[in-house]
Amino acid sequence: MEFKDCFLQATRPKFDCLLFDLDDTLYPLSSGLATGCRNNIEAYMVEKLGIDKSKIDELGNLLYKNYGTTMAGLRAIGYDFDYDEYHSFVHGRLPYENLKPDPVLRHLLLSLPYRKVIFTNADKVHAAKALSRLGLEDCFEGIICFETLNPTHKNSASDDEDDIEFVRLSNTSADVPTTTSTTPAIFDIIGHFAQPNPTSVLPKSPIVCKPSESAIERALEIANLNPQRTMFFEDSVRNIQAGKRVGLHTVLIGTSQRVKGADYALESIHNIREALPELWEVDKKSEVSYPGKVAVETSVTA
Repeated sequence: MEFKDCFLQATRPKFDCLLFDLDDTLYPLSSGLATGCRNNIEAYMVEKLGIDKSKIDELGNLLYKNYGTTMAGLRAIGYDFDYDEYHSFVHGRLPYENLKPDPVLRHLLLSLPYRKVIFTNADKVHAAKALSRLGLEDCFEGIICFETLNPTHKNSASDDEDDIEFVRLSNTSADVPTTTSTTPAIFDIIGHFAQPNPTSVLPKSPIVCKPSESAIERALEIANLNPQRTMFFEDSVRNIQAGKRVGLHTVLIGTSQRVKGADYALESIHNIREALPELWEVDKKSEVSYPGKVAVETSVTA
């Protein structure tokens, strides 16, 4: 019995799951979607929120740097808006035609004998559309997306996790209705950082997203993942570093130069087999695939 236990432990794969970011990780930055997204965010800030165009660059940089995403930062400093409308505006006009089916990556993913999950800050509509364009929609068990970690339109920062659940993408339930409220005073974040020694505290955002460690921990909890048995693929250095602090094994995508927090660095996701051959050193008789569409981990409120 003791020998059998030792044998099973020795032959058990090192990883249970591979956790993948989507944008600029499963397809290259050169696709132009990131540039389009940035342009659309800036247009939304001017057209929908009435922000002075001359402040957009500085404001956008400060929000992204301090809150992880511009959207999270806008909510933190006091702007209120419909999340679905924001995502529709920002992602609805992206050049998805630049994303082409990737049979090479598809084969690589299907040949990996592990659970595979997408973890993105984007909304579920964008994630599903991008995966479909790439021909990868059945390569993943599920998608942890914006709606997963932000199941309702919250008006204040909260640590309540009771309304988060794990739901399959094949379940295309109606979206959770959003609500709006009176917009409070806008926090002047540009003026805050213009001070030599800022004394006020930055307001918190009600939006949960990477690179917040709590967002990563929540995603792991939702997908029932052990960070020490999970490999995380990301193009963002700060997301990689946050993942490493949480205990994940990390692979930085988009550069071959390793940085602090990255266990591996790959110029392209297509280099995964050459850089990590040990992932295939598991006795597996068949490819791992998922029937139909990918599952989206999102909350459904009746």
